[in-house]
Amino acid sequence: MTPIPPPAEELRLLDAELRQLDARRAVLLHRRAWLVHMLQPRPAPTGPPPPPVRRPEATAPGVQNVLLILGGVLLTVAAVAFTLVSWGHLGIVGRSTVLGAVTLAALGSPVPLLRRGLRSTAESLAGLGLVLTVLDAYALHTVALPDTDGVGFAALASATLAAGWAAYGLTVGARRGAPGRQSVGVSTEGLTPAGLGQEPAASGAGPEGSGAEGSGPEGSGAEGSGADTGRQESGAGRASGEAASGGRAARPASGEAASGGRAAHPASGAVRRGAVLGLRLPVPAAVVAAQFPLILWAAAVGAGAHAITAALLVTAAFDAVIALRAPSTVVRVVAAAGAFGLGGWGTFAGCYLSWTADGPSGAARAAALLLLAASIALSTAWAAARPAVATGTATAAGLITVVAFGGVLRTVLPGEWTVPAHLVCGLALLAAVRPGLPEPVRRGIAAASGSVQALAVLWALPVVVVSLVGPLAQAGGVWSGAPATARDAVTSGLPWPRDALTAPLVLGLVAAVLVVTVRSAAWRPRALTGALVLAWSTALSLPAALELPYAAGLSVHGLTTVALLALARRTRPPVISVVLALVTSVDLAFLALASETATLSVFAALAVLFAVTARQPGLGPVGAPAALGHLAASACAVGASLGWQPQHTALLVLAVPVVAALLAARLADVPTTVSVEITGAVTALLAVTLAVTDPPMLATVLALCGVIAAGTAVREDRRSVGYAAAALFVLATWVRLAAWDVTSPEAYTLPVTVPALLVGVFRRREDPAVSSWTAYAPGLSVSLFPSLLATWADPQALRPLLLGAAALAVTLLGARHRLQAPLLLGGTALTLDALHELAPYIVQMVDALPRWVAPALAGVLLLALGATYEQRIRDARRVRDVLGRMD
Repeated sequence: MTPIPPPAEELRLLDAELRQLDARRAVLLHRRAWLVHMLQPRPAPTGPPPPPVRRPEATAPGVQNVLLILGGVLLTVAAVAFTLVSWGHLGIVGRSTVLGAVTLAALGSPVPLLRRGLRSTAESLAGLGLVLTVLDAYALHTVALPDTDGVGFAALASATLAAGWAAYGLTVGARRGAPGRQSVGVSTEGLTPAGLGQEPAASGAGPEGSGAEGSGPEGSGAEGSGADTGRQESGAGRASGEAASGGRAARPASGEAASGGRAAHPASGAVRRGAVLGLRLPVPAAVVAAQFPLILWAAAVGAGAHAITAALLVTAAFDAVIALRAPSTVVRVVAAAGAFGLGGWGTFAGCYLSWTADGPSGAARAAALLLLAASIALSTAWAAARPAVATGTATAAGLITVVAFGGVLRTVLPGEWTVPAHLVCGLALLAAVRPGLPEPVRRGIAAASGSVQALAVLWALPVVVVSLVGPLAQAGGVWSGAPATARDAVTSGLPWPRDALTAPLVLGLVAAVLVVTVRSAAWRPRALTGALVLAWSTALSLPAALELPYAAGLSVHGLTTVALLALARRTRPPVISVVLALVTSVDLAFLALASETATLSVFAALAVLFAVTARQPGLGPVGAPAALGHLAASACAVGASLGWQPQHTALLVLAVPVVAALLAARLADVPTTVSVEITGAVTALLAVTLAVTDPPMLATVLALCGVIAAGTAVREDRRSVGYAAAALFVLATWVRLAAWDVTSPEAYTLPVTVPALLVGVFRRREDPAVSSWTAYAPGLSVSLFPSLLATWADPQALRPLLLGAAALAVTLLGARHRLQAPLLLGGTALTLDALHELAPYIVQMVDALPRWVAPALAGVLLLALGATYEQRIRDARRVRDVLGRMD
């Protein structure tokens, strides 16, 4: 059994083992760092950079497409020129034969080209054939049917061309392959609408599709990358493939080469056995041609605006069906563009017809068209696969429905009820938001209703602005007489909006909807805030909108303020309610300035109301300052009512700072205390402003403000206010002296110097480390230098004598107590005062001496300074050291 060593011995052993482990670890880390350094690859020697590889700026498929497009365009131009310009050189039989033969050749050429896999060339010739069919229709009308109506013939021709192009595009190339042979085709996904996208080449292609490399001039497209993705199953097919490629067999692995070694996606360049895909250009062209028949037919028969609008909407419905049901992406895009374009055109036309309708019958006809547009949009939203498209079209359907019914109501209601009628229609949309609807459709209908409500509120906003800003104009005509109605009180400086009688109703309806409909926990607080603002706007604009009497308007404003303050007690945080209450009280105060009785009553009532509000928890920082502000306004109103001058009214206003100081001393809430003190200071400044035109009264007001500040400085946490009190007392003294026409500067400086020096003495007693410059320099400078300036302008000898004695005393005290500030300030003042006294004698002496004495004395002085320069430097350093040892 191994004995356990004592703790001290065991600790020593552990420390020794740890030191050995640390040493071993350091050795291993060093070895590891060396190995890492050795294993790092050495940088290869840098040689000249390889020459840049010249890459072609255009790919082979791009060049191919450009050539095909240019060729098709040139042939089309040639055909148009032949039809329109060179038509007269041939007879009727020759003309028909040439144009028909060329058209048949252009339309029949894609069939063998598609069999050989030359899709791009086939699409180009098919496009040329479509253009030639248009020229054939023009030729038919010009030669065979010259007397028919051109618009009607164009409608029939566009319908015929649309049907023919659609049939041609769906049938050409969509045939079963021959037995024993596999026809090669590619997916249409990602190809251009013009049908000129890059195409893969089939194995066994002819001279334009080299089977050896799997990519010919036309068979090297993006889809399939020119790969021979099929394998020849018959000897004849294999023989033809080898013949086309110079006796070599086609390579079967090009699908991987096109995709970087990976197998091609089944939807990209896939081979469909036994079928050749049809052309891509004719069907979208047929959709484009189908846009015109109904519209041209309506114009041909002389139909009115309603029939043309109906044709637009029916065509848009046809386009919407194709956009939702067509399998081809290109066809869907073209149809969607037609649906949105013609549908929007028809909708705007219906809105115009509804707005310009003179009676209910015309509005009802326009409403029927708009409801047709709304049904198309709603059906599209219901069937749309994308949520964003469904929401947008559902929103459009809701807005169109509102315009349809609102237009009918507009014709049977007075003008001021137009917006409320549309608002009611918009609110009715909310009844359609049911759980059974798809979610995007529900969101769209709700967005439409919200948009209508927002537009209605925006229409009512000018009424609220006038009701809120209009009372400010009463400040320019205080007590000029009470207006007859509340509208007269707010429109003295602003015009009243037209047909604004129902603006409060609109605001109230939207507020009620926000309260009732929004139930989500996330949006409920915001909805209640919006409802509160709208309800406040309703109450603010209601008296002016209804042209209530002036007294009733004041009462509504006052009751609104009371209700908002009562609501602030129940809501947390009460920011919105309190802000609205303050704004309403200010608006009420300006509104009451029109009448003396109203001013006195309203100001006193608001002061009491906010004083009561300040006692509620959490409302003190706002209620107390508002009460003091209205109390100050009441004091000004009482003074003006008694006929007092502004300087006498200032004494009455000073009662507010007194109340604020007494109230702040008793409050325990710090925010409330600060706000009350700030309000008291602002009202004291108001009192000073009122008394500024009368210096004696201004001195009295400043002194009273100093007393209030001194009383505030008695509090332990407001000691710093004592400086403000001292400054106010000094200002009061200066103003009083100025009122007595006292011009002696000592009368103004000594009241400042004595308190300043006393404060400095007490400061140095409490803190001996305080510098004499901090303690005594301000007080001494205030008295010495103004008196010194006055001495230089005073011809009498008394002031210089007294100033010199005072400066001498200050200098001696500074030397006695070794204080820098008194010594230097007193010495400077004494020196300047002595120079002032000696200046006349110096001038006389200079005038009596010859003129050469001055430069001679200057030279002697410079020689003396140069000879004793080092001694002077030592003396200056000695003086600096002496001053540095002083306080």
